[in-house]
Amino acid sequence: MRNWLMRFMAGRNGADAFARFLSIAALVILILSMLIPGYVGTALWVLALGCLIYSYFRIFSKNTAKRYTENAKYLSVKYKITGWFRRKKERIQQSKTHRFYRCPQCGITTRIPKGKGKIKITCPKCGNTFIRKS
Repeated sequence: MRNWLMRFMAGRNGADAFARFLSIAALVILILSMLIPGYVGTALWVLALGCLIYSYFRIFSKNTAKRYTENAKYLSVKYKITGWFRRKKERIQQSKTHRFYRCPQCGITTRIPKGKGKIKITCPKCGNTFIRKS
């Protein structure tokens, strides 16, 4: 049985990050569809079924190049979203020891240590100088 499965999956895409996301999303939507009655619940059930079918289609697909590009697009969007949250978390953690100012000319954010009084800040991008309290 194991050898048959290995031969069957040879040359196929397999379960990548996007297929796993679709499977988990289908499960969550399916649970929501059970909790919501009426047409909305039915529509959610159909959406969950569609996600699950597309996930299995991706797993068993032999067009690995196309599935690779789809997975790369998914990972790009995922890292943009998780990166935004990670940067916000780091900024909150650093706010105890640093202040953040935007350059009035180019808009880039600079990080300045707290407790230095009034200081002249030079923008690392455009070279503009401005005075702020740290």
